[in-house]
Amino acid sequence: MVRVRGNTSARAPPSGSAILDLAARLCRLPPSCGPVRLIAVDGHAGSGKSTFAGRLAAGLGGAPVLHLDDIASHEQLFGWTARLLAQVIEPLGRGETAHYAPYDWRTRRFGVPLALEPAPVILVEGVGAGRAALRPHLAGLLWMDLPAERAWARGRERDGAEQRTFWDGWIPAERRHFAEDPSRPFAHLLVRQREQGYEVLPGPAGSASGAHFLTQGDGPSAMC
Repeated sequence: MVRVRGNTSARAPPSGSAILDLAARLCRLPPSCGPVRLIAVDGHAGSGKSTFAGRLAAGLGGAPVLHLDDIASHEQLFGWTARLLAQVIEPLGRGETAHYAPYDWRTRRFGVPLALEPAPVILVEGVGAGRAALRPHLAGLLWMDLPAERAWARGRERDGAEQRTFWDGWIPAERRHFAEDPSRPFAHLLVRQREQGYEVLPGPAGSASGAHFLTQGDGPSAMC
């Protein structure tokens, strides 16, 4: 999807003690994809997934973030499962460096392949990151808990008039996807953005930590 991402840099400051606490708990999870703890950050378009993933990556000491915007395309808004499995999941599962060709939403072409090494934790961020085909490879599934209509309104405002036509097609496609393959019922944690920081709650699928966090200021980065 063509959009201006929030601050997704792994060097961005973490958003409080909740991020650091969550990062530490994720590091203690058993690997789920070869040596990697694969963590999905799912939610409706416009719900703040990329910004949160960037801050969580910082809390993890610079964990890689794979954006599903780089895997999807105009022709395959949600039909990218086979490509993700072949280019990313299967190599990581063997402990090998993955290589995926990022999609350019303006030129409508896939670019030069990028390397993704099997780090201790890798975040997969995007609509559909918690789909059924990927869940067996996940150590955890986080859902950005913002209602669809509010998320879409935020996304439309963020992207402006240039992407109005795209959003007109995206919203029904996203509705169909989540109707057929919902992620939220399988989320281990729900993430809610507050005026300051994030609140992290146990999700419908339960959480190993059973934790309830509320951010309380910044702290040093944690590392697996």
